[in-house]
Amino acid sequence: MSMQDSIQVWIDRFQSKVDSDEALRKELMPLKKTFNMDLGTEHYSMRLEEGGIRGFAPVLADGADVTIRTTPASLQALMDGTLRPMKAYITKKISVEGKIQDLLFLKKFF
Repeated sequence: MSMQDSIQVWIDRFQSKVDSDEALRKELMPLKKTFNMDLGTEHYSMRLEEGGIRGFAPVLADGADVTIRTTPASLQALMDGTLRPMKAYITKKISVEGKIQDLLFLKKFF
């Protein structure tokens, strides 16, 4: 079973949050970042631009600003809230590559 539908639901929820929170929207508007998710058996990419998530696709993008490596089960637990991001990172259930400011920005997604 693919994670694509679950990730799309998560993206839609995030976009609803952005649409209803003017301060968050203003904070996100100038940002342009590309994210990759390497789930081992599945690969996804998306862009954060113009205050929202764009271009979600089942491929890895070249030159991503942030790459997240985890398993489908761990990603689902992060999205469900049953696994906290810091615990996932400390227990090596997730690894993240990118600039420190980009990594700190990821907390807005969870």
